[in-house]
Amino acid sequence: MKIWAVANQKGGVGKTTTAVTLAGHLVNQGERVLLVDMDPHGSLTAYFGKDPDTLEESLYLLFQGEGAESYVDPRQLLLDTRFEGLRLLPASTALATLDRQLGSQEGKGLVMARSLARLEGEFDTVLIDCPPTLGILMVNAMAACEHLLLPVQTEFLALKGLERMMRTLQMILRARRGGLSHTIIPTMYDRRTRAAGESLQVLREKYGNEVWNSVIPVDTQFREASKQGIPLSIMRPAARGAQAYAALLHSLLNPGADEPHLKLVTGYEQ
Repeated sequence: MKIWAVANQKGGVGKTTTAVTLAGHLVNQGERVLLVDMDPHGSLTAYFGKDPDTLEESLYLLFQGEGAESYVDPRQLLLDTRFEGLRLLPASTALATLDRQLGSQEGKGLVMARSLARLEGEFDTVLIDCPPTLGILMVNAMAACEHLLLPVQTEFLALKGLERMMRTLQMILRARRGGLSHTIIPTMYDRRTRAAGESLQVLREKYGNEVWNSVIPVDTQFREASKQGIPLSIMRPAARGAQAYAALLHSLLNPGADEPHLKLVTGYEQ
């Protein structure tokens, strides 16, 4: 079971879009996919028509046990979506209280890793949508995942957010047993603007091979897909944004292989 987390310490860079669109592509390929919403804002949960303000059974309950043996079974919290093969572990706004409630309690950094271990064999891929702040939720996501996806909007303020995220990653790596591979994903790229091109150049110069070698372009169809609650990769798989994520998925599943979609996704004018 692959476990990928999508994180950045800046909001609005495309984390939820990345998780949803990759999930749609994986489902199209016949995989069983679990989306985990660890953001108290609940954007991923709301995407699929659930209200994080009113949900009584959510990921929040996993953190209420005193020991591993008393954790709620995550299977009880999973929600179906209207897409075969795609299920959701939803968030509720109560997640925002966890750092204050739990403080420095030991063992709470591995709640998600232990919960997902119970689901081994039931899913092929798990995608975790992280909150934009460093706290117990992000620590849990990074402890549970095997690969970290870091979407970064191609504008200079977002690059500053990435610097904070990379410092967090180094801190987590010092406390984590074993390494954690990661991929920086340039998002919302508008090839018409000089600022986007300059930001992308800075990103590649500073982080080199850590940066995926293509981009996710600006595509208004992402907004339409979100409005309808359908992953763009399912609603319109030929859309340029969906095709860009298809190329990203290919690179994640086949490191070092040629990416047949790259010319298609980077060759359009806005």
